[in-house]
Amino acid sequence: MSLATDIRGGLSGAFLLARGRPEGILRMSHDAAGAARSFWAVAICLPGFVLLRLLTWQTAGTPPDALHALAASALLYVIGWAGYALLSRPVVAAYGRAVRWPRFIAAWNWCNVVQYILLLAASMPGAFGAPGWVDQALGLIALFWALWLQWFATRLALDVRGWQATLLVLLDVVVGLFLGG
Repeated sequence: MSLATDIRGGLSGAFLLARGRPEGILRMSHDAAGAARSFWAVAICLPGFVLLRLLTWQTAGTPPDALHALAASALLYVIGWAGYALLSRPVVAAYGRAVRWPRFIAAWNWCNVVQYILLLAASMPGAFGAPGWVDQALGLIALFWALWLQWFATRLALDVRGWQATLLVLLDVVVGLFLGG
Protein backbone atom coordinates (compact mmCIF):
# COMPACT_ATOMS: atom_id res chain seq x y z
CA MET A 1 0.00 0.00 0.00
CA SER A 2 1.31 3.48 -0.81
CA LEU A 3 1.72 6.39 1.57
CA ALA A 4 -0.98 8.37 -0.25
CA THR A 5 -3.41 5.45 0.04
CA ASP A 6 -2.62 5.08 3.75
CA ILE A 7 -3.13 8.80 4.36
CA ARG A 8 -6.42 8.83 2.47
CA GLY A 9 -7.67 5.71 4.23
CA GLY A 10 -6.46 6.81 7.63
CA LEU A 11 -7.98 10.27 7.44
CA SER A 12 -11.28 9.11 5.95
CA GLY A 13 -11.46 6.42 8.64
CA ALA A 14 -10.71 8.94 11.39
CA PHE A 15 -13.42 11.30 10.15
CA LEU A 16 -15.90 8.42 10.09
CA LEU A 17 -14.93 7.48 13.65
CA ALA A 18 -15.35 11.11 14.74
CA ARG A 19 -18.96 10.81 13.60
CA GLY A 20 -19.44 7.61 15.59
CA ARG A 21 -19.23 5.31 12.58
CA PRO A 22 -17.36 2.13 13.57
CA GLU A 23 -16.64 1.15 9.96
CA GLY A 24 -14.00 3.88 9.97
CA ILE A 25 -11.65 1.50 11.76
CA LEU A 26 -11.69 -0.78 8.71
CA ARG A 27 -10.00 1.94 6.67
CA MET A 28 -6.99 1.96 8.99
CA SER A 29 -3.90 -0.05 8.14
CA HIS A 30 -3.55 -3.17 10.23
CA ASP A 31 0.06 -4.08 9.53
CA ALA A 32 3.39 -2.78 10.84
CA ALA A 33 4.20 -0.92 7.61
CA GLY A 34 0.88 0.90 7.71
CA ALA A 35 1.39 1.74 11.37
CA ALA A 36 4.82 3.19 10.52
CA ARG A 37 3.35 5.26 7.67
CA SER A 38 0.63 6.57 9.99
CA PHE A 39 3.31 8.56 11.83
CA TRP A 40 3.07 11.02 8.96
CA ALA A 41 0.21 12.34 11.08
CA VAL A 42 2.91 13.97 13.23
CA ALA A 43 3.94 16.16 10.28
CA ILE A 44 0.33 16.79 9.24
CA CYS A 45 -0.54 17.98 12.76
CA LEU A 46 2.58 20.11 13.27
CA PRO A 47 1.12 23.31 11.72
CA GLY A 48 -1.96 22.88 13.90
CA PHE A 49 0.24 22.42 16.95
CA VAL A 50 2.15 25.61 16.15
CA LEU A 51 -1.07 27.53 15.53
CA LEU A 52 -2.54 26.32 18.85
CA ARG A 53 0.65 27.43 20.62
CA LEU A 54 0.41 30.87 18.99
CA LEU A 55 -3.27 31.17 19.93
CA THR A 56 -2.37 30.32 23.52
CA TRP A 57 0.27 33.05 23.51
CA GLN A 58 -2.27 35.48 22.09
CA THR A 59 -4.31 35.18 25.28
CA ALA A 60 -1.66 34.24 27.85
CA GLY A 61 1.11 36.45 26.53
CA THR A 62 4.15 35.65 24.46
CA PRO A 63 7.09 34.24 26.42
CA PRO A 64 10.27 36.35 26.56
CA ASP A 65 12.22 34.06 24.21
CA ALA A 66 9.38 32.94 21.93
CA LEU A 67 11.54 31.10 19.40
CA HIS A 68 13.24 29.07 22.13
CA ALA A 69 9.88 28.33 23.77
CA LEU A 70 8.41 27.23 20.43
CA ALA A 71 11.39 24.96 19.74
CA ALA A 72 11.12 23.42 23.21
CA SER A 73 7.38 22.90 22.73
CA ALA A 74 7.98 21.27 19.34
CA LEU A 75 10.54 18.92 20.89
CA LEU A 76 8.06 17.94 23.62
CA TYR A 77 5.41 17.47 20.92
CA VAL A 78 7.56 14.86 19.17
CA ILE A 79 8.67 13.23 22.44
CA GLY A 80 5.07 12.99 23.63
CA TRP A 81 3.87 11.50 20.37
CA ALA A 82 6.61 8.88 20.21
CA GLY A 83 6.51 8.31 23.96
CA TYR A 84 2.85 7.41 24.01
CA ALA A 85 3.28 5.04 21.07
CA LEU A 86 6.11 3.27 22.92
CA LEU A 87 4.32 3.19 26.28
CA SER A 88 1.10 1.89 24.76
CA ARG A 89 2.74 -1.20 23.30
CA PRO A 90 3.31 -3.11 26.58
CA VAL A 91 -0.16 -2.11 27.81
CA VAL A 92 -1.73 -3.47 24.63
CA ALA A 93 0.38 -6.64 25.01
CA ALA A 94 -0.81 -6.99 28.63
CA TYR A 95 -4.38 -6.89 27.29
CA GLY A 96 -3.46 -9.83 25.06
CA ARG A 97 -3.94 -7.69 21.96
CA ALA A 98 -0.34 -7.22 20.75
CA VAL A 99 -1.27 -8.44 17.26
CA ARG A 100 -3.76 -5.53 17.04
CA TRP A 101 -1.26 -2.84 18.09
CA PRO A 102 -0.43 -1.75 14.50
CA ARG A 103 -4.06 -0.94 13.71
CA PHE A 104 -4.48 0.69 17.12
CA ILE A 105 -1.47 2.95 16.64
CA ALA A 106 -2.53 3.79 13.07
CA ALA A 107 -6.00 4.72 14.34
CA TRP A 108 -4.51 6.74 17.18
CA ASN A 109 -2.22 8.63 14.81
CA TRP A 110 -4.93 9.45 12.26
CA CYS A 111 -7.46 10.36 14.96
CA ASN A 112 -4.93 12.86 16.28
CA VAL A 113 -5.35 14.79 13.02
CA VAL A 114 -9.09 15.03 13.62
CA GLN A 115 -8.47 15.98 17.25
CA TYR A 116 -6.20 18.85 16.19
CA ILE A 117 -8.84 20.06 13.73
CA LEU A 118 -11.47 19.96 16.50
CA LEU A 119 -9.26 21.87 18.92
CA LEU A 120 -8.33 24.46 16.29
CA ALA A 121 -11.94 24.97 15.27
CA ALA A 122 -12.92 25.43 18.92
CA SER A 123 -10.13 27.97 19.42
CA MET A 124 -11.05 30.21 16.50
CA PRO A 125 -14.04 32.08 18.00
CA GLY A 126 -11.95 33.12 21.01
CA ALA A 127 -9.13 34.27 18.74
CA PHE A 128 -11.58 36.55 16.98
CA GLY A 129 -12.97 38.07 20.16
CA ALA A 130 -15.87 35.81 21.12
CA PRO A 131 -16.88 36.10 24.78
CA GLY A 132 -14.86 34.03 27.20
CA TRP A 133 -17.74 31.72 28.04
CA VAL A 134 -18.19 30.82 24.36
CA ASP A 135 -14.48 30.12 24.01
CA GLN A 136 -14.45 27.97 27.16
CA ALA A 137 -17.61 26.07 26.23
CA LEU A 138 -16.30 25.29 22.75
CA GLY A 139 -12.96 24.26 24.22
CA LEU A 140 -14.64 21.82 26.61
CA ILE A 141 -16.83 20.36 23.87
CA ALA A 142 -13.79 19.88 21.61
CA LEU A 143 -11.77 18.35 24.44
CA PHE A 144 -14.48 15.86 25.39
CA TRP A 145 -15.12 14.98 21.75
CA ALA A 146 -11.38 14.41 21.21
CA LEU A 147 -11.17 12.18 24.29
CA TRP A 148 -14.27 10.27 23.25
CA LEU A 149 -12.87 9.81 19.73
CA GLN A 150 -9.64 8.37 21.11
CA TRP A 151 -11.58 6.06 23.42
CA PHE A 152 -13.92 4.92 20.62
CA ALA A 153 -11.05 4.28 18.18
CA THR A 154 -9.06 2.43 20.86
CA ARG A 155 -11.99 0.21 21.79
CA LEU A 156 -12.63 -0.67 18.14
CA ALA A 157 -9.01 -1.10 17.06
CA LEU A 158 -8.13 -3.38 19.97
CA ASP A 159 -11.56 -4.96 20.51
CA VAL A 160 -11.30 -4.33 24.25
CA ARG A 161 -13.70 -3.38 27.00
CA GLY A 162 -14.49 0.25 27.69
CA TRP A 163 -12.41 0.43 30.86
CA GLN A 164 -9.37 -0.91 29.01
CA ALA A 165 -9.75 1.76 26.35
CA THR A 166 -10.18 4.33 29.12
CA LEU A 167 -6.86 3.31 30.69
CA LEU A 168 -5.07 3.82 27.36
CA VAL A 169 -6.67 7.25 26.93
CA LEU A 170 -5.65 8.15 30.47
CA LEU A 171 -2.09 7.04 29.71
CA ASP A 172 -2.04 9.51 26.80
CA VAL A 173 -3.41 12.28 29.04
CA VAL A 174 -0.80 11.52 31.72
CA VAL A 175 2.03 11.61 29.18
CA GLY A 176 0.76 14.98 27.96
CA LEU A 177 0.40 16.38 31.46
CA PHE A 178 3.84 15.11 32.46
CA LEU A 179 5.51 16.71 29.45
CA GLY A 180 3.43 19.87 29.68
CA GLY A 181 4.19 20.35 33.38
